[in-house]
Amino acid sequence: MNGFTAALSLLALALLAVAGLYGAAQALSISSEPSAAQPFGSGIEPVEHAFSRFHVRWYTVAMLFLAFDMEMVFMYPWTLVVSVTGTGAVVEMFVFLAVLLAGVVYAWREGALRWT
Repeated sequence: MNGFTAALSLLALALLAVAGLYGAAQALSISSEPSAAQPFGSGIEPVEHAFSRFHVRWYTVAMLFLAFDMEMVFMYPWTLVVSVTGTGAVVEMFVFLAVLLAGVVYAWREGALRWT
């Protein structure tokens, strides 16, 4: 097999992979029309698609949730090393919590937690 044949085989393999991915995307795609056969919303007749957009306020709440979730990712390893590192780790945690509290106060003042 010379170099040209190998390159041509590789190109054909890449084209087959791309065509396979497009075929899979078409087969697995979700239609944009509401499904009349599957009820959602407690059996109420669907008036829009289940994957419709949410109000932008929900994304703010989701970002706050992720911030607190990341807080736990930081705090769990801290509990394991705080006895070894001592006072420095405690000071760092209070600085982290102060920054997090400042973010929550800012979000509260901007109305991110207001539901009306």
